[in-house]
Amino acid sequence: MGKNLTTRKEDYSKWYNELVVKADLAENSGVRGCMVIKPYGFAIWEKMQAGLDKMFKETGHENAYFPLFIPKSYLSKEASHVEGFAKECAVVTHYRLKNAEDGSGIIVDPEAKLEEELIVRPTSETIIWDTYRRWIQSYRDLPLLINQWANVVRWEMRTRLFLRTSEFLWQEGHTAHATEKEAIEEAEQMMHVYAEFAENHMAVPVIRGIKTESERFAGAVETYCIEALMQDGKALQAGTSHFLGQNFAKAFDVKFANKEGQKEHVWATSWGVSTRLMGALVMTHSDDNGLVLPPKLAPIQVVIVPIYKGLDQLDVISEKVKPLVKELRAKGISVKFDNRDTHKPGFKFNEYELKGVPVRLAIGQRDLQNGTYEIARRDTLEKETVATDEVVAKIEFLMEDIQKNIYQKAFDYREEHITPVTSYEEFKKVLEEKGGFIAAHWDGTIETEDRIKEETKATIRCIPIDVREEAGSCMVTGKPSSHRVLFAKAY
Repeated sequence: MGKNLTTRKEDYSKWYNELVVKADLAENSGVRGCMVIKPYGFAIWEKMQAGLDKMFKETGHENAYFPLFIPKSYLSKEASHVEGFAKECAVVTHYRLKNAEDGSGIIVDPEAKLEEELIVRPTSETIIWDTYRRWIQSYRDLPLLINQWANVVRWEMRTRLFLRTSEFLWQEGHTAHATEKEAIEEAEQMMHVYAEFAENHMAVPVIRGIKTESERFAGAVETYCIEALMQDGKALQAGTSHFLGQNFAKAFDVKFANKEGQKEHVWATSWGVSTRLMGALVMTHSDDNGLVLPPKLAPIQVVIVPIYKGLDQLDVISEKVKPLVKELRAKGISVKFDNRDTHKPGFKFNEYELKGVPVRLAIGQRDLQNGTYEIARRDTLEKETVATDEVVAKIEFLMEDIQKNIYQKAFDYREEHITPVTSYEEFKKVLEEKGGFIAAHWDGTIETEDRIKEETKATIRCIPIDVREEAGSCMVTGKPSSHRVLFAKAY
């Protein structure tokens, strides 16, 4: 199986697009800007879902489902929210088709116009807060901690598989609280949940921070985020959590009776991650040979490839492998014994390398005689021969070691690509020649932020939550600044 991948150095964007398709993660569909997630790609997403869902439930959240369609009037109730999404909304105007009288095909029935247009969900704050008005009456109903796994539509003009598509899969949490303090704590907690998932499951190091006013979610008082750095030096926003204040509660008149019997508006949060995490996974770890997957998210953690001549030899190898497969599965390790006789071992080696399977075992006649397996690890491409009675322990070690190793590699790369600068000229030079995160002083104004974005295409990715107070001067205007912020070009 020839990979024929463009290398990252040649064309990083082309390498990414080819890899997503050739590794069977996803492909473009017949609908502009929408993708088909293939079984192998969806298996990774399912593992992401399972990991996140467990973390959500451990923090007290429950899953529910809300409608795909949102009445247009709902969106107009929160001004900044509708302004933020207006240009991305898909709108349903009619509810019926009919055959054209001239036989030219199917047309929209002009008699079937909706009284009120429906927006295809770009995010669910409005429909959910209309619902919460009925669910929340008293302080006893709070906090309300709800999550939804769903799809959303944002009509993107320039799309790329997983990173930016017109329709994508995600989860969106929406919570209601009795006090401002509780809501802020919730928003911060979910940022940390996302960060822990990214680092412990995806092996992707992230920076936890707060967005600037111009980068906040539409309708939010504060937006918390996790920012990751890809191998091409561009940042990727991997997840966001928003403190919404009482904006949506007031827009939809969601009040509760407090312990003194007085009516108050509730305090709100929303938070979400999407299939964009798949793009982050690919771009953080993968190499010119294909995917590199962390064992915790790999659909197949171990593949066993038999090397044989004739079916008799295959039968002997199959009997030898059976107890190993059974033991690994009993330990919760997913394993595939690839006994297809339609492909040669070399083809299979290439296929599983391309698909990022963490550990590959090969067993042939010599291994049968010697009581050994050849073990290859995907992250370093190193091979070694291991005795049969040591192979399970070796695989268990590799599951942990590969996870740690690819995290450390990504972490080291990120640390090497956080560059402090003092002048705007130095900023531009580092941005073009090195990339990555640039730590610089900024005067706190939207005007300066907009100017930097317009002139360099770099944006303030976040103000890190652990930012160190440091008196300085804005690199552009020279005005006073109390700390540095992180800039980068981003996806």
